[in-house]
Amino acid sequence: MNQELRIKNRKESLKSIIHDLLFMIRKSEGFTLIELLVVIAIVGILAGFLMANFIGVRQRARDGQRKSDLRQIQAALETYISDQGIYPPDPLPACGSALTDGGTPPITYMEKIPCDPLNTGQYRYSYDRLSGNISYGLFACLENVNDSQKDSPSNNATYCTGGTTNWSFTLESP
Repeated sequence: MNQELRIKNRKESLKSIIHDLLFMIRKSEGFTLIELLVVIAIVGILAGFLMANFIGVRQRARDGQRKSDLRQIQAALETYISDQGIYPPDPLPACGSALTDGGTPPITYMEKIPCDPLNTGQYRYSYDRLSGNISYGLFACLENVNDSQKDSPSNNATYCTGGTTNWSFTLESP
């Protein structure tokens, strides 16, 4: 009989310990409303900063691509003048087309003229042959108004609009 009481007491004691542990675990699992609101506010603030930064990164990347494209076109134009004696007539062929001399058979100076990354509205590459066909200007509109290589306001290129500042990037014949 004593042994049965001891076993019963141990079982109840064990049940009580298990109950207490489960109750404590359940109690520590939840978050208060204030903790949740603080976490949501912090995540929202960080997301806002990151989104603003990503937008600027994409604009700077497209501007870098524009500058690189114009330098490639410039290299093709310099090869053209060294062979032909004058620069090609303006406008250049459409983006995606080849730059050739038009002869038979044609000499290809650039397989595909690159397109602006946006290729809409003012975001297109422009080419003007100047000074009796012995100089030129290549122009692209930039998205980043703080670009260190943008044209000075005194250049007044009419290819881009952007309020009171000139957001164009120009390469001229060397």
